[in-house]
Amino acid sequence: MFYSTDENRHGLSHDPFKAIVAPRPIGWIGTKGRDGSFNLSPYSFFNIVSDRPKIVMFSSSGRKHSARNAEETGVFTASLVSRFIVEPMNASSAPVPYGVDEFKLSGLTPKMGDLVEAPFVAEAHAALECRVTQVIQPIGLDGATGESVMVFGQVVGIHISEAIIRDGRIDMGLARPIARMGYMDYADGGTDVFQIERPKS
Repeated sequence: MFYSTDENRHGLSHDPFKAIVAPRPIGWIGTKGRDGSFNLSPYSFFNIVSDRPKIVMFSSSGRKHSARNAEETGVFTASLVSRFIVEPMNASSAPVPYGVDEFKLSGLTPKMGDLVEAPFVAEAHAALECRVTQVIQPIGLDGATGESVMVFGQVVGIHISEAIIRDGRIDMGLARPIARMGYMDYADGGTDVFQIERPKS
């Protein structure tokens, strides 16, 4: 099968693009609005993009609540989604009006960052505190911007639960991070953890 994306005639019942770019880590983005309201929402368009400086990015289809709050306040958090809290993660993705607290909606505990004025999931095994560095809209080949908004943030603080640390490193088998696989499919990243040594020059 081959198809050009300008016509997108793949003939399948669902667009396969996001299933091909998988697994995708989930950034569980926590923000606080200017009105003081808490917001929590999962984004599978999320990843680390730089180590020095430590930069992460999440992308929103339109200026949804997380992107709006992060842009207005200059801060956000990203909590790790593990298998044991995947149901609350899903509950926090409900399309609710601005100002509705998804922490309460999903039965989770908000904890304010040590360095940023934004909440993260207290139950999560790990969380990143971030300060916004850029907000951009990607440009297509035609030079036009789409509806997506990309929020980049430098990680200024990291929380890690001692429960997942073994031998001086995070044990991913214990952390059991959840990844988006496309469609409504998810994967438990802790069920088949293996190591491969890189080739040496």
